[in-house]
Amino acid sequence: MSKRILIVDDAAFMRMMIKDILTKNGFEVVGEAQDGIQAVELYKELTPDLVTMDITMPEMDGISALKNIRGVNPNAKVIMCSAMGQQAMVIDAIQAGAKDFIVKPFQADRVIEAIQKALD
Repeated sequence: MSKRILIVDDAAFMRMMIKDILTKNGFEVVGEAQDGIQAVELYKELTPDLVTMDITMPEMDGISALKNIRGVNPNAKVIMCSAMGQQAMVIDAIQAGAKDFIVKPFQADRVIEAIQKALD
């Protein structure tokens, strides 16, 4: 059975890029959210196996959304996505319970490696 993934990013282009990588590698994208509030709602509704979460978003940032999702399910698997130069945020994300982080622009092999590692 393919793993179900929720993609969260405020940029439609980034969601499309990561969705393309995931579907080509046999993952099922069950939903997409463009901010943290939407991410938490969709997580509750869809209960995906894994979430890819952008850090910098309007309404609610990725780290707040991560904390909310882990409040709903302490075992939630979330991988953070960030642009270069956000090391402090990445450390905050890992401390908040993120399984890994991927740097933008996405490299397909790194995305798949991070997801497989988080799902094992």
